Amino acid sequence: MRNGFMLKRFLSLILIIFLCTSCTKQTKEEITFSSWGSVTEVNILKKAITEFENKNPNIKINFMHIPQNYFQKLHLLFASNTAPDVIFINNLYLPIYENRLMDLKGMINADEFYQSGLDAMTIDKKLLAIPRDISNLIIFYNKNYVSNPPKNFKDFDRILKQFNTKKIFGMSYERNIFYAEPFILTLGNQEGIDYYLNLEGKFAPKPSDVGSSTQAQMFLDEKIVFYVSGRWMYPKIKDTAKFPFGIIQFPGKIYADTSGWAISKNTKHPEASKKFVKFLISKKNIDYFTSSGLIVPARIDSSKQLNNTEEHAFLDAIQNSKTRKPDKHYGKNRDRINKKLFNL
Repeated sequence: MRNGFMLKRFLSLILIIFLCTSCTKQTKEEITFSSWGSVTEVNILKKAITEFENKNPNIKINFMHIPQNYFQKLHLLFASNTAPDVIFINNLYLPIYENRLMDLKGMINADEFYQSGLDAMTIDKKLLAIPRDISNLIIFYNKNYVSNPPKNFKDFDRILKQFNTKKIFGMSYERNIFYAEPFILTLGNQEGIDYYLNLEGKFAPKPSDVGSSTQAQMFLDEKIVFYVSGRWMYPKIKDTAKFPFGIIQFPGKIYADTSGWAISKNTKHPEASKKFVKFLISKKNIDYFTSSGLIVPARIDSSKQLNNTEEHAFLDAIQNSKTRKPDKHYGKNRDRINKKLFNL
C-alpha cells in the first residue's frame, strides 16, 4: 500500500512539473528579428539579444540573419505573411513597405536624434523606423601623398589628377551609381556623370588593375590616394593600415542615408516588439555600436564619442549632407541606371 501511495505522489509531482513547464512555455512570447550585417555586427546584435532576454525572461528573440539579397528575401516574407516582427531596414527601401510598418513616432524623444535621420525614416508624417545610424560617403586619404587635404572640390580635383600612373591612382572607383552620386550632386547631372565615368582608367583603377583584390586593399597597399567609402570601413583601415591616414568629408554635396529598426504592422506581439526596439535604440546599446567603429550614430548623445577624434569628419558629413527621400521605385531605377552606365 505504501509503495502504491508513494508512486501516486511521484506521478502527481511529475504532472505538476509538466503542467508548470507547459504554462511557462505558453506565456513566453517569441518575436522574430531580421537583419543583415557582417560577422562583427552580428556578434554585437547577439550580445544585445542575450542581454535583452536576460532582462526580459518572458520574451524570446528569434534572430533571422540574412547576409545577402536581404530585401528580396524580406519582400518574399511579407508576401507570404511571414514577415519578421522587428525589421532592420534603411531609408532606400522604406517606401516599399510604407503600408506594412507601424508608426513609431510616440516611442522616442525626437530631440535625442539627428533630425536628418528622423526625416529619412518619416513618410507622410509617420515615423516608420527608429534610426540607428546615419551613413554617407566620406574620403580616407593617405597622408604620405597628401599633406594638406582638399577644402573644396576644385582642390580635390587638382590633387586627384596629380596621380595618374599604374603604380598610384588618385581615387578608388566603384561601378555603381551610389559612388557617382556625390559628383552628380556637386557638378550637376550630365557633368557629374561624365566626370565620374572619365576617372576610370585614368585617375582611378579599371577592373583589370584591381584584379582579385579590392579597392579597399589597394588603398591599404598604398596604390590609391583617396579612398571613397563610409564608416563601415573604418575599423579595417584603422587596424590594418601601415601608413598615416586621414578622414575628410567629401568636398562637395552628398546624400545621407539612414538605417534603423521598424516593426511590422501585422505583428502579433506589438508590445514585446516595442520593448525590444526601445532596448536596441537605448544610449547604452548605440554607444556600443558606435565604439565598435561600424556606425555613425543617429543618437546625438552617442555621437559625442566622435567629437574629439579624427572621426569628427563623419559628424561633419552629417551636418553638410542632403537627406535622401527615395520613392518605392528607387531600387529598380538604380539597377536600370547601373546597367546603362556600367553594364552591370
